[in-house]
Amino acid sequence: MLIFFNNKDMIDYFASHLWQLWALVSFLCLILELTNGDFFIICFAIGAVCAAVASAFGLGFYGQLAIFAVCSVLSLFFIRPSLVRRLHQGADERPSNADALMGRVGTVSQDIQAGGYGRVAIDGDDWKAVSAGGVAIDKGAKVRVVGRESIIITVEPVNTIS
Repeated sequence: MLIFFNNKDMIDYFASHLWQLWALVSFLCLILELTNGDFFIICFAIGAVCAAVASAFGLGFYGQLAIFAVCSVLSLFFIRPSLVRRLHQGADERPSNADALMGRVGTVSQDIQAGGYGRVAIDGDDWKAVSAGGVAIDKGAKVRVVGRESIIITVEPVNTIS
């Protein structure tokens, strides 16, 4: 256990072991990145690792600070875009939310009135629905989703689709 007798000893210790501070900054940035997940803070962790390496080779504090800043900015411009692309790879092809309902088959849970609304159950979710042809569809009938307007889906009875 280190016991510091005066402030000068403590300052000398931290000045000669500055790499530990950079390692701590890097570790904290990695923890913060786990809460964020957009690969922004990890760039500063990369900069801190570079500064820790520079500190281990004996570079002065201002040199370490410059390396931290340069490596962080370079990471933001060169590493982050490729990580974000890799994370969101294929995201444009995957339908999300209500768009994923297109073509799905569900069961009418509340009668759909002619020209009015009813409800359709699909995978445990209950959606407000309207009939595509404006015809009434009875409770319990199987229907296929053929469109949507906001949160209201448009359905047709399954037996009318060839």
